[in-house]
Amino acid sequence: MAVEAVSMASLTKLTTWNAVPSSLQRQMELSSMDMRFTTGLKFEGSNRSVTVKKQVVVGQVRCNVSGPPPAWPGRAVVEEKKKTWDGPKPLSLIGSTGSIGTQTLDIIAEHPDKFRVVALAAGSNTTLLADQVRRFRPNLVAIHNASLVGELKEAIADVHPQPEIVVGEAGTIEVAQHPEAVSVVTGIVGCAGLKPTVAAIESGKDIALANKETLIAGGPYVLPLARKHKIKILPADSEHSAIFQCIQGLPKGGLRRIILTASGGAFRNWPAEKLKDVKVADALKHPNWTMGRKITVDSATLMNKGLEVIEAHYLFGADYDNIDIVIHPQSIIHSMVETQDSSVLAQLGWPDMRLPILYTLSWPDRVTCSEITWPRLDFVKMGSLTFSIPDHAKYPSMDLAYAAGRAGGTMTGVLSAANEKAVELFLDEKIGYLDIFKLVEKTCDKHKEELVSQPVLEDIVHYDQWARRYAAQLVGTKAEPVAV
Repeated sequence: MAVEAVSMASLTKLTTWNAVPSSLQRQMELSSMDMRFTTGLKFEGSNRSVTVKKQVVVGQVRCNVSGPPPAWPGRAVVEEKKKTWDGPKPLSLIGSTGSIGTQTLDIIAEHPDKFRVVALAAGSNTTLLADQVRRFRPNLVAIHNASLVGELKEAIADVHPQPEIVVGEAGTIEVAQHPEAVSVVTGIVGCAGLKPTVAAIESGKDIALANKETLIAGGPYVLPLARKHKIKILPADSEHSAIFQCIQGLPKGGLRRIILTASGGAFRNWPAEKLKDVKVADALKHPNWTMGRKITVDSATLMNKGLEVIEAHYLFGADYDNIDIVIHPQSIIHSMVETQDSSVLAQLGWPDMRLPILYTLSWPDRVTCSEITWPRLDFVKMGSLTFSIPDHAKYPSMDLAYAAGRAGGTMTGVLSAANEKAVELFLDEKIGYLDIFKLVEKTCDKHKEELVSQPVLEDIVHYDQWARRYAAQLVGTKAEPVAV
């Protein structure tokens, strides 16, 4: 890909340095900076001041950063709710053969007295799906690829009674709306999880949320819908689960600041000047976690943390000025909150996604777990915990994400979709590592012309697809349609 330099003047058309949270402003000096990368973003700085505004103007649209009603406005209060089921809690699972799905089923298998599966939805892994059907005996099964129905039926021919099998997006929506389910685990990746999640909310199901795009792209639409139907959105990723656990019992107005921890990814010890030489294999060497390729690259660029800032804003109602990112290499503290009296509450644990998933299923209860399969945190073995300020020159994704969040509306979904496409192109070795930032910045910059501040579902889906196409066109490739 032929890459032209992108100046800081171009970048700040989107960010205007309003992206930097106020607490980091106190710790950073953005002066006399002159860093140039041969094949990616070019940064130029000249003693500029850093300011934060409460509103931002994007094109001709003024967007108030207050946004839609948060899922948990600074605190988590347990409401008296009549139990509507007998025995184990009935669950539907969307994305059963993915990482979140398989870990969720491991939890259910370990606690059959607490949870049971009534419906499963998967993509195309018929072998694993057949094993899950045989083990958990759901009433309803959805497979996205209709051509694989015969193969699935043959694989589960010995299962009695036979589950009903449905296909495609419509089938996934049926799983999300299963009448017996009281909660739906959304483990499907990307905007493909948005419509099933909306369907589940409209059917009165609580959401165990492991799909970032539901809020990052759909927050302005999904959150008012959740309030209308009086359902709970419970975060299943480690950082937001940590925050959710820390705000239990806070009084109204008690939350002051959210502090998201980040491992720093594959390049936390690399100098910024060396990033122009990054290869795909380098970006996939995460120091702490074993994850999928896309999320591992997002960790390397710190876009995952930028997206989590947006998600935290939607979930907990914190202003972007009051959401910070700190590098914590050990990944033991999963995130923190600061209260109005300056106390800081943190949630700690070994790096294990099962705990936040379990809590979304059991909340407000705590489930007793085996010390063999759920090792206790050993503070002596854990050793030292260290923290540092993230380098904005090394991680431009942070500024892009804060700016998109401040813009609001469809901008956050465009940011996420453009990043997803850019990472795909990088993994296919069609662009360089630093070009990821450039494609995202250019796509967001272009979207300012059409930003919708209060989108409906159709707007969110439309601009998700548009962002993928536009990012692909920037490098002369075609974007394959994504089912949403």
